[in-house]
Amino acid sequence: MHGAQTRASGDPYFAHPIEVAGILTDYRLDTASIVTALLHDVIEDTPVTRAEIDSLFGAEIGELVEGVTKLSRLELTAEHTRQAENLRKFILAISKDVRVLMVKLADRLHNMRTLRYITSQAKRERIARETLDIYAPLARSIGCHRICTELEELAFSHLNPTARNAIVRRLETLRTSQGAAVAVVSGEISDRLHEANLPVRVFGREKHPYSIWRKLQRKSIGFSQMSDIFGFRVIVDTEDDCYRALGVIHRTWPSVPERFKDFISTPKRNNYRSIHTTVVGPRGMRIELQIRTEAMDRVAEDGVAAHWRYKDESYGFDLEAMEAAGGRDPLVNLRHLVQVLEQGGDAEDLVEHAKLEMFLDQVFVFTPKGRLISLPRGAMPLDFAYAVHSDVGDTTVGIKINGELKPLRTELINGDVVQVIRGAKPMAHPEWQSLAVTGRARSAIRRHLRQTEKEEFTRLGRASVDQTFERAGKSRAEVSLRPALDRVGVTTEEDLFEAVGRGRTTPGQVLEAVFPGLKETEKAAATARRRIEGGKGARLYVRGGGLTPGISLHFGECCNPVPGDRIVGILGEDGSGLTVHTIDCSTLEKFEDRDDLWRDLQWTAEAERNTVSQSRLCATIRNAPGVLGQVCTIIGEAGGNIVGLRMHHRQADFFDADFDVDVRDARHLTNIAAALRACPPVETVERVRG
Repeated sequence: MHGAQTRASGDPYFAHPIEVAGILTDYRLDTASIVTALLHDVIEDTPVTRAEIDSLFGAEIGELVEGVTKLSRLELTAEHTRQAENLRKFILAISKDVRVLMVKLADRLHNMRTLRYITSQAKRERIARETLDIYAPLARSIGCHRICTELEELAFSHLNPTARNAIVRRLETLRTSQGAAVAVVSGEISDRLHEANLPVRVFGREKHPYSIWRKLQRKSIGFSQMSDIFGFRVIVDTEDDCYRALGVIHRTWPSVPERFKDFISTPKRNNYRSIHTTVVGPRGMRIELQIRTEAMDRVAEDGVAAHWRYKDESYGFDLEAMEAAGGRDPLVNLRHLVQVLEQGGDAEDLVEHAKLEMFLDQVFVFTPKGRLISLPRGAMPLDFAYAVHSDVGDTTVGIKINGELKPLRTELINGDVVQVIRGAKPMAHPEWQSLAVTGRARSAIRRHLRQTEKEEFTRLGRASVDQTFERAGKSRAEVSLRPALDRVGVTTEEDLFEAVGRGRTTPGQVLEAVFPGLKETEKAAATARRRIEGGKGARLYVRGGGLTPGISLHFGECCNPVPGDRIVGILGEDGSGLTVHTIDCSTLEKFEDRDDLWRDLQWTAEAERNTVSQSRLCATIRNAPGVLGQVCTIIGEAGGNIVGLRMHHRQADFFDADFDVDVRDARHLTNIAAALRACPPVETVERVRG
């Protein structure tokens, strides 16, 4: 079917699928994988259909070929969107069958090997960047180290050839100066282990240029400061021999503290198993060693491809044998990206999450019942909560780490026992997005915030419409809102109320659409601002509650309302929601001529009783030893909690101090101010507005 098609190099196009199949035969994959490699471009680049492949080769191969096929027929404009949509399909496909990913990685590997034939530098760089950001991490995530390393090196040579050539030259110089020493050290390690009756194979290994470059960037160090450019791999027969070899090495040479990792007892998510240690070896050299068995070494290099073998007279991926060797399902760490899709993340977010999840190392923490949870390094308690279950994450109100209450910004470390303290109702906050690093947690938080935001704006809009209808002497329950729906261009009443809450339309326009013959006097009465004494006309009630009142409701920083203050709301025309102000706030002067933006508000009874809000007092105090402590004691004894303190205008006799205090309501704040005024060193006390 590829016929006379040619590649950028001028070779017949069919040479490419043959090369891709050849790469997979090196990994000894099954027949279906090899056939898929040969056919992987026919749906995309020729008139062949999935049905034809099914009829000729069977449904299994048809499904694999379709999984590998790019979405090039979609009319996508932005390159990053095309990249994200392709990634979306690949991940969904490989969540069913890892062979799709193996074929795709082999396809990308051959394309990178021939990338130099593409004449456009911009296109070469785009493909290389995509390889570095998406395909190399995917290869690493299923343990295919050889493919990952070659993809990284090829991409690096196109994206930053100057840096790569500089590193290669430094490596050549090092080989000349240290090559002999490496051979001596390798022989000495081998001799010591053979003396302990351990059959062993020891050889030196050299760090790859891209790996060196990434470490230089990450740690901001110079080339000469790197101690692991040359390392040694110790291959033994059994898992027990790994630990015996470690004992011999540590008894022979002193180990470097905090440079020991046991990935045999706790494998990486891509099933990598090995013991890493660093010692000060012969001639005072710092030596990095990896100790593993032959089977572990093959998994380290080939990853999931190391587990294709004969079983029950058929040849294919042997999950049971892999699990018996201590490994895990290779797709388990790709399925969390599928969960990002299920949480409603958009295409652009997916690329960000994929890069983040795949590049970060991991940290192991435990539930109180001992269940092991693997997270990216740098993860925080909300990542843990959402890893357990999305409902657990949504209802998180606090966290205990190793039995102690900790803030949500605490970074988790290996071995932590994490207990989630849950509330009765879901209550994600906007600032949570900065307190999570995993794609699953961020996507779930965004989904929850979107739903909460919609509900809050709908509530705000409904109350505004009801208030306007009542002022005009009308009842919303007795009429149909269909004319208003048509006017605004929405399909449901909920959408209409949301549009009103976001400021896309006004309650007055809704009233006019439903009652087109309404008298001008009735319209004016409906839209006029009424400062009803005590908020008796309020249809909106403010819950209060400190610094995070809600998504559609905000406390004005110009007046800092607290329960007990007479309040009104100003609707933001930019869709920002409703801002709560005290009735005497100077900011309200700006809106004197905008009656349609005013909303009458009232505190809920719960806010009056149980809310803690933050307010500020400014005190002028005589300058003397101990006076600040005396003032703080008075505030504490009056039931106020000081959360911020700033001293200013300090002179020889007096100074001013701002106290940010958590209080129950306006009366509580007044009582604290009165107690301070009774203190002899305190000259004046005023509530600060803004």
